[in-house]
Parts: sequence; C-alpha cells; structure tokens
Amino acid sequence: MIDFDAAWRHLQQTTKAPDNCQRWNKKASRYDSRDAKNLYAEAFVELAGVQPGETIFDMGCGTGTLAAEMATRGHKVIVGDFSSGMLAKLRENMALRDIKVAESLDALTPGSVFPLCMSWEDDWSQFGLRENMADVAFASRSIAVADLRSALRKLSSIARRRCCITMTTGTSPRVDARVLAELGVGAELNRDYVYAFGMLAQAGFEPEVRYIHSSRKDSFESKDDAFGDFSQMIDIGAPTLSEVERLQAQANLREWLAEHLVDNPEAGMPDKKGYPQGPLTLDYQRIVPWAFISWNAKDGQL
Repeated sequence: MIDFDAAWRHLQQTTKAPDNCQRWNKKASRYDSRDAKNLYAEAFVELAGVQPGETIFDMGCGTGTLAAEMATRGHKVIVGDFSSGMLAKLRENMALRDIKVAESLDALTPGSVFPLCMSWEDDWSQFGLRENMADVAFASRSIAVADLRSALRKLSSIARRRCCITMTTGTSPRVDARVLAELGVGAELNRDYVYAFGMLAQAGFEPEVRYIHSSRKDSFESKDDAFGDFSQMIDIGAPTLSEVERLQAQANLREWLAEHLVDNPEAGMPDKKGYPQGPLTLDYQRIVPWAFISWNAKDGQL
C-alpha cells in the first residue's frame, strides 16, 4: 500500500520551498479591494453545496472572496489566514460590500465575518476554535503545508458536515506544462491532489473529485518582467536541469516571448484579483485546472 503521508513529506522536502506569510504580505499590498468577477469562486461555491443557515470556516481565506460570497448569502463565516496583509485587504473587501466584520466569535452573526490571523501549523484551539463549530470547512488553493494529513485532520475536526478543498492537478499558476513543453522543457509536475485523495480514502472517507478550470490572464510591466516570471517557471517546473539545459531553455523563452507577448488592451484595469494589469500580455489565456475535493467530515478518521 502507498504511504501517501510519507510520500507527501518527501515531496515537500525535495521539491518545494515552504510557504511564508512575508511573501503573502508583500503580495497583499498590490491587491485592489474591488475584486473583479471571479468565475473560479463562483464554481467553488456551486460545488460546495452549502445549505441555508450553515456556518462556514474558510482557512487560507486570502482577501476574502469566498467569505464575502458566503456572508452575502447570510452565512456566519469564520476565516483564517497567516498573512496579516491579506486579512487587512479582507477587511477592506468587507467594508466595500457593507459586510460586518465581527471582533469576536461571540459577536459573529448571520451575514458577518470573523477573521483570525493564524497558520495551519498553529494550535487552533488557542484561537477559540473547537471541534464541530462550523457546518462546512473550506480550504481554497491554500494547503501549502509540510504536514498535509494534519491539515486535513484539522478541517475534518472543525466541520460538522462537509469539507471542501482545491489543490493543484499538476499545472498551476506557477508551472504551466504547455508553456514548458513549448520551451523544450519536460516539466516535473506535482499532482498535489492525488496525495490528499489517497490519505482521505485510506482513512475511511469517500472523497469526491471534480474539477474547476480557471482561466488566467498574465500581464507584465515589461519584457524583462515577463522573462523573469517565466524563468522562475523553468526553475520550479524543471529543477534538475543542468546549467547548459537551463540556459538553452531561457534562450528558447526569449524567442517564445517575442512571438507571444503583445500589447494589452486592458492595461491598467483590474484583473480577477484586483491587480492593475500591465501594458503587456500573452496572446492567449492560460487555463489552470484545480481539483475540487469534498468529503463528509465524520465518515473517517485521519
């Protein structure tokens, strides 16, 4: 039998840098709180199947796109994120939508949001969280952790009824197999969702997997900016390239950008996350597939 827990831990040690709140605090400073229409969020909410009156817990909430949607529908929403910058933007988002931000769990009412600055690794009970305190627990594109089993266990513990997460299927915002193939690079894709599915199934749950195909429009301030972004994609997607192979891939990248980088007719307008778009963009939209995994919280034991 595959030990998905051990395999995940090995993957984190060998291929991935740990996530950190400083990086997300820096990213938060660029967000415009007036989020554009987000088709990914709409698809997530539809698949989540939340019932009227249910309380939601959203871990790794970011700027609060899902939280705002749930609060607007009249749900009590508890959110957590380890980035104080993201939570500051969440408060701005709620203010723009006239959504109340509660200052304590006791003050949480239907249609309001209560934010907590905490990480996956923290002891959640120290923040007032307890077992079965929410009906549905979310983790949307936010499980970048060394201990995946612990994260899944915590979500299942918090939820009375249902858990819903999304994870990468190989291609991600940072690594696009199609782009790397056009550069002559064979990507080493990490299908994160497989590990989560395997752990849940072995623990006695019956996880269901569906997919959200999220379009992504890249924009850049300059050709050098674009080159820097996609050079990182080479380093992340193919970390075992020799120096000669990496330099050849970068040369191929310059040719590829010369072919596909065009003027952006929507320069300056906010993108789906509220970022102002740069003056350059690609001549096609990238598609990022996400695995949406859901399970009944009390069917198994992690």
